[in-house]
Amino acid sequence: MILFTLACDSGHRFESWFPSNTAYDEQSARGLVTCPFCDSARVAKAPMAPAVARTDRGRAEAPTPQLPVPAAPAEVPMPMPMLAAEPERQLRALLRAVREHVVSTAEHVGDRFADEARAIHYGDAEGRPIYGEASPKEARALVEEGIDVLPLPPAPDDRH
Repeated sequence: MILFTLACDSGHRFESWFPSNTAYDEQSARGLVTCPFCDSARVAKAPMAPAVARTDRGRAEAPTPQLPVPAAPAEVPMPMPMLAAEPERQLRALLRAVREHVVSTAEHVGDRFADEARAIHYGDAEGRPIYGEASPKEARALVEEGIDVLPLPPAPDDRH
């Protein structure tokens, strides 16, 4: 994981963790990285000081005298933007409709999904729409074999 300091086009600075630099680049290109203060998708990496490992951690040093420093006034935190209720409701309705369409027009094959998808792809079974469960490893293997598969997300209300 890597911590980036980011800044939006309105000047807001914030930090965010990413699995890698490539992951940040991919998410940013897809518009998935947004400012938590103003929701702007125009976000870029800001200059930041690198974390440098010290080799002198075991050495005793004379303590440096601490002079009193007046405290800086606290910044008023910017409120986090709330998701607009209407767009969220529309997204949930769309996901629910997609799921209902797949469930009503395809055959549920359960945990036999990977085997059944292969059989259909290679002509060993009748071609028909199917859905079911597959592990990430099985799904990756299907894609590597050139078999088109897509994840079917759970209904939005199933997670609550």
